[in-house]
Amino acid sequence: MVAVVMANEDVEVMERGGVRCEEAEDLVLLQPLVDGEAPVALAVQKPRLASLDVFRGLSIAVMILVDYAGGIWPAINHSPWDGVTLADFVLPFFLFIVGVALALTYKKIINEKQLASQKAIGRSLKLVIVGLFIQGGYFHGVHNTSYGVDLESIRWCGVLQRIALAYMVVALCEIWAPRGHYDVASHKFAILKTYYIHWAVAAAIVAIYLVLLYGVYVPDWEFVSAADSTVFQVKCGVRGDVGPSCNVVGYLDRTLLGLSHLYQKAVYRRAPACSVLSPDYGPLPAGAPVWCKAPFDPEGLLSSMSAIVSCFLGLHFGHVLVHHKEHNARLKDWVLMSLTLLVTGALLHVLGMPWNKPLYSVSYMLFTGGAAGLVFAGYYFLVDVHGWRSSTILLEWLGQHAMVIYVLVAEGVFIAALQGLYVGSPENNLVDWIVRLVKASKV
Repeated sequence: MVAVVMANEDVEVMERGGVRCEEAEDLVLLQPLVDGEAPVALAVQKPRLASLDVFRGLSIAVMILVDYAGGIWPAINHSPWDGVTLADFVLPFFLFIVGVALALTYKKIINEKQLASQKAIGRSLKLVIVGLFIQGGYFHGVHNTSYGVDLESIRWCGVLQRIALAYMVVALCEIWAPRGHYDVASHKFAILKTYYIHWAVAAAIVAIYLVLLYGVYVPDWEFVSAADSTVFQVKCGVRGDVGPSCNVVGYLDRTLLGLSHLYQKAVYRRAPACSVLSPDYGPLPAGAPVWCKAPFDPEGLLSSMSAIVSCFLGLHFGHVLVHHKEHNARLKDWVLMSLTLLVTGALLHVLGMPWNKPLYSVSYMLFTGGAAGLVFAGYYFLVDVHGWRSSTILLEWLGQHAMVIYVLVAEGVFIAALQGLYVGSPENNLVDWIVRLVKASKV
């Protein structure tokens, strides 16, 4: 028999004699209470990084807020094109969090690289499948109780697909990339030196993105209006344009994916050139450009390349967490890195590379990465260093169940299920009744 006092769920007994083994941080041999019995190995896992759960919970809470309140307060909704709003921080925050978690997940991969790679690819594919299901067009909206998607118009891109791509690339890099010897005493940039391959990959991705964004020629193009089947022509014939109509991001998506597979309600429809109610959706103003009616995917192919680097930024913060054992050392590195990213992103914005979420511009990626680093460092200081758990318990719970909450609430699966219950006609359902009630209260 063995005397074991379990302080929390992170302490588990590991035996080799038929009892299931759990992964752990450290093994400690416990002396038996009865003479003659062999010692038992106790696997003690370090507690979960509460601040990361809190940060994830904050991100999912902000996502729900902007999804459901963005129509009431358009100022917090995604920027119609250039600029940054509250909603524009959500996706970079999630990608940053994924990067931090990957550094913790794969910090001790030695001989199981093939198996770890298979698991990483498998998890990415699962995210893609869920993303296609909830954002591909299967659910038709709050006011439509029919379901199903036409494969000729399914949307291939989406938030989860972008996260899946970033997860797979960064995870495989973390698993396979050679690492230098870490010696903090030998160099003040020891972590950057240790993971130089990771930074080289991230730099290469940024370079390819910039070359394509500013170097590819965008020809004239046309599209068919979904409303009246009118054919519209958009004049381009330029390179390096970062406006809504002639950028390379949209050009590659139209060419490789097809117009019918893009997000049909483009975010730039809330821009002043396309809406009399800007920054909200509204009727087209007189003389509005024809591209206002064209589709554009905010999670497209080329922009997802730049988004991968947001995940690499989070990975660096995770590396700092793994290698630095003192709170002050971690916080110092995080704050310095965050301020560097913020200032660099702001300078690029001022110098002519505007913050732009639909294009996922480099200035936007750096600026939001710096903001993510400061928020994470702040929560780490409050929650993990000073133990402020009671005031953040709700966010922590949201963060621990983020995937389920995102699917059911943020993407409206739960609401779609509710509106499937109606009396007499599909329009007479609980969701529509609540919507009508809210609208009546605003009058």
